[in-house]
Amino acid sequence: MGLPGAGKTTLASHLVPLLDAAWLNADKLRSDENNWDFSENGREVQARKMFDLSNRFLKKKKIVVADFVCPTPKLRKIFNADFIVWMDTIKKSRFQDTNKIFVEPENYNFKVDTFNAKYWSKKILTELKSLQNYKS
Repeated sequence: MGLPGAGKTTLASHLVPLLDAAWLNADKLRSDENNWDFSENGREVQARKMFDLSNRFLKKKKIVVADFVCPTPKLRKIFNADFIVWMDTIKKSRFQDTNKIFVEPENYNFKVDTFNAKYWSKKILTELKSLQNYKS
């Protein structure tokens, strides 16, 4: 999770093959559904859709990388990620509405603070492998 332009999709593009994971990209989902509603309700609908899609893969024992902004604690609670990577590479995005509501996370598993997806994806993989419940 992180602001638009923080490098979430780029990181996911490196991480997904390392994990042999399913990839859920919020922008692709919005595009496929032609639903670009960024109201509070629209963002909640998006978080619930991402949660539901993730659970479909998890039920099939598939690791999921979900790449989306998830700007507020409420939305993060709805999505309920098992492992959160916070992309803290920028302080403002080009979207003022998102900047206004974005709350830096207090709880996350891994923080990325520079643009270097190849490097960070390997670090995240190492971190995941160190967890007891991770199976390669």
